[in-house]
Parts: sequence; C-alpha cells; structure tokens
Amino acid sequence: MSDYLSKKYGNRVKIISPLIFPKPDQILSDKTGKEADSGALPAFDMLPEELESYLDSFVVKQEQAKVVLSTKVCTHFNRIKHANKFAGKKKTVGVGMIKNNVLMIGPTGVGKTYIIKLIAQKLGVPFVKGDATKFSETGYVGGDVEDLIRDLVYEANDDIKLAENGIVYIDEIDKIASSQNLIGHDVSRTGVQRALLKPMEETQVDLKVPHDPISQIQAIEHYRRTGKREKREVNTKNILFIMSGAFGELTEIVKKRLQKQGIGFEADVRPAEVPWEILKEVTAKDLIDFGFESEFVGRLPVVVVFDELSKEDLVEILKNPNNPIIISKRLDFMAYGIDIKFEEEALVKIAEMAATEKTGARGLVSAIEKVLIPFEKKFPSTERKRFLVTPEVVEDPYGQLKLLLKNPDDLEDNDRFERAVKQELENITEYISSRADDYNKKTGLEIYERRMDIIAGLYLKNITDINTAFEDFMEMYNEVRLEEASLNDKVEVNVFFDESAVDEIIDQAIKTDEDAGPLALKLVKKLEYGLNLVKDRSGIEGFTINSEAVTDMENFVNNLIKKFYGQKYPADDFN
Repeated sequence: MSDYLSKKYGNRVKIISPLIFPKPDQILSDKTGKEADSGALPAFDMLPEELESYLDSFVVKQEQAKVVLSTKVCTHFNRIKHANKFAGKKKTVGVGMIKNNVLMIGPTGVGKTYIIKLIAQKLGVPFVKGDATKFSETGYVGGDVEDLIRDLVYEANDDIKLAENGIVYIDEIDKIASSQNLIGHDVSRTGVQRALLKPMEETQVDLKVPHDPISQIQAIEHYRRTGKREKREVNTKNILFIMSGAFGELTEIVKKRLQKQGIGFEADVRPAEVPWEILKEVTAKDLIDFGFESEFVGRLPVVVVFDELSKEDLVEILKNPNNPIIISKRLDFMAYGIDIKFEEEALVKIAEMAATEKTGARGLVSAIEKVLIPFEKKFPSTERKRFLVTPEVVEDPYGQLKLLLKNPDDLEDNDRFERAVKQELENITEYISSRADDYNKKTGLEIYERRMDIIAGLYLKNITDINTAFEDFMEMYNEVRLEEASLNDKVEVNVFFDESAVDEIIDQAIKTDEDAGPLALKLVKKLEYGLNLVKDRSGIEGFTINSEAVTDMENFVNNLIKKFYGQKYPADDFN
C-alpha cells in the first residue's frame, strides 16, 4: 500500500494506521475513473519484419519463434488500430473475432520470458507476468486470475485505456493441466483454466474487489471528492494473453501419436533427455490429452515451440553485445570504477560450464557469478581499475586472484587487456555494420565507418545495448540540428553543419559529458568573429562548417582568411 501511494502521490500522503489522511497543505487531484485515462495509446504501426529485426539483435537462435511472435503480435495490435477507426460506426466490428493469444512451449532458460519483455518494451504497452501455479479459481484459496488484469492497470499508471491494450504473460501454464491419474474433478487445475477462459476472450474485470485494499482506498477517495460511486472496469477484449511452459511430459504423448502414424523419431531419442524437437509436431488434441480443457486450448490459437540451446548457442549469447548478462557484470564492476573485459576463450569456457547445468541461458548467470564473485569482493578494496577475464581466471578463480593481487602491474596482463579492448571494439563495430541497413531504413541516416565508431563509443561509455546507443546517437544528432535551425537568432552569420561536423560535435560531447546542442552553439560562438571577417571581405552570407572547424578551429579560420583576403572571390566559389 505504501509503495502504491508513494508512486501515485509522492510525499503528499502520509499513512497513519489504520486510516489515511491527506496532508492539509496539499491538494490532491482526483485521477481515478475516466479522468485517469490519458487516451494517449501507443501508435501501433510496427510491421512484423521490423519487430523481428529488433528481436534478432537481442535473441540468439529461436528463428521460428521470433517469426511467429513478431508476426502475430504486430497483427494483433495493428488490427486493434484498424478496428478503432470504425468504433461506434459498425456495431458488428470485432464480434466473434479470434484473438491471437499465444502458447509458448520450450525448456527453461531459452528466452521465453525475455522475448516477451522485449516485445512489450518495444511496443510501449504495459506488461505483467504471473505464475499459473499461484492462481486459483475464484472462490478457492489462492490468487484470483483477474488480479493480473488489475496489476496491468497498476503498470499502466492507472490508465485504463492503456491497460486494455496490454500484455498478460502467464508462466508455468503446464502446471495447471489436470492430472491424468486423478479420478474426479481437479479443482485446483481445471478450475484455474476455466477462470482464465473469459479474460482470455472478452470480459469486464471490476477493479474494486474486497481483497484489494488499494482499490478500496481509490473508491473511498473518489467518493469523498465527488460524492458519487463509480464502477471502474477493464475490458479484456484487446489484452493479449501469452502462456508458456516447459511441457516436458507432453513429449511422450506426441511421440506415441507419431509412432502410431508411422513417423519415426525413436532412433534419435535418448531416454535421459527430453526430445524437444518432437514438440514441434504438437497438436490441439495433444494438449487436450495432456490435461487442458478443449475450451482453454481453443483460446490459444498460436503455438510456438522454442529450440533447446546448445553450448555454441550459449557462446553466441555471451558474444552478443546486447546480452544483459555481460552488460550487468560490466555495470557491477563499474560501480567500483573497475573496467572489466572478457577474452573470447574465457566466454567459451563459461558457456561450457553453463551447458552442464542444462538450464539454458539461466546457467550462464550462475556460471559467470561463480567465476567472478571472488574478484567482485576483493578488487574494490584495491587500487585496481582494470580486470581481464581470461580462460585461466575461469578455470581457477581463486588461484588467479592471488596472482593478480601479487603482481598488479604485470606487463603481460596489461598487453592482454589492451588486445581485448581492441578486439571488443572490432566486434562491436562489426555488429553495428551488420545492422547498418536497419538503422538507415528506420531513420534515413547513413551509418558509415566514423559513425559506427561513435556509436561503439557510446555503447562502451554508457554500458548499454547497441540499440540504445544508436538511439542516444540519434538524440544527440537531432539536438545539433535543432540548434543549427535556431542559430540565426543567436549569431550574426549564417552557419550550416555538414555531416562530418555533426559527427565531431557528438564525439566531443561524449568525451566531455556535455549536451550536443549547447556544444554546437559554443563552437559557432568561437568561430563567429573570424567568420564575420571573411563575410565582410567576401560578401558571403552563409558558411558550411566541416569536421576541421571542430577539431582544429584555428586552422579552419586561418585558411578561410587566407583564401578570401588574398583576392576577392564570387560567393559561388565558396565551398
């Protein structure tokens, strides 16, 4: 309750148990009910190929899953946008339409939750996650499945319209399949399935419920202000439901059916491992045989099966500049002012450690923590500011820690660190180059070698992912262009920046931690006197500033003065 009130009202409300009183010197605005809805819904205009390209930059493997999810999610939200055009005009629009709810099947740690979080973040829609095992049918002990919808409103900052276009993700859905050995009604499992049926299609979810004190407080607050009772409801028609689970036991059901059909999978199946490839043959009947109600399966028309990750896939995940595992460790060490780098062979050995755990990408987190914990504990108490993770460090963390503490200025270690820095920069630049066409299509901005270096620099300095680094670059680029458009009101000469000048201004802004726009103005102010001299001599009204003007201002102005004080040139000759 305290978290909710702090988020909504800041310090304007204080809690005095058991009642809540507004501070007398503050006036609280009523933002419940219809007034809470901003009406500013996200512009759902992304195309499937755009979303797939975005997912490709973060998610390793899972090609089919990325194709299906990007296509169906984009179709879902663009169909909402299309239907809204006819809202109130055609009463039959949307009636009987089948929602693209998704069922994701795959082993743990392959990126099921990660990929949905990425999609929700990219589309700008509210997102909530729940575990199926923690919910029960309404009326039984346990959480109400409709609580997820109420959580969605909370995530949407109480904007009901935005929440009505959100994503609800339910994990471990395979755990609510009814037991095949149970005689009679399995209340704890089929009950949850039935409770999910209406929200997954379309229903009205009341936000005020007896077991939710926050909703009760909101109702009391609204009544105190307006003297009216208001029923706040969320319609689930446009909420996308995505379910996921491992479904390991489902393989036996699919395998038996395939064997009856004469399709041979047995030769490739090792008894000790789940044959995940077989699950790509799953049908609706298999899911019903597994223990799901037919009505429940019918509301999940899209089924996506994820691939199991191999050791090579885990290596690719660690080498991907966007992977949150390495980025998190860089942030952890940078919190103490320590710059950490990884040799590629060290990443391979970490992936080998993780592969033995059979938990997919989750194993990478535990493996890398196991290796780095002793260094993360000890190095902050030393003067060390650089740390290179080598294969030797992975194989013998405590032994290498002793050596590094004994020889902090080892020249060979420093040389290896510098090689790792160079290799990392090359890898990042190569990655940016591979996605240059996507960035160009998105913004119309050409991404050449110089800009790749700048974006790589932003990535390394801000410790972020490549997409965010590119967005930061675009923001700084637009700042410079906006400043350029307003220069006529601030200086006495007309100045224009060519692309090379913009790049250098951004590069200087990164190095000096200044804003790009004010830095551009500062540059022109310094050039103004020299440019006025040339203007008076030549009659030229406009000047194009290039990269030399940024990196060697004195030489740039001297060359202009020499050029135009020797003889008078027509204005057209100035370049």
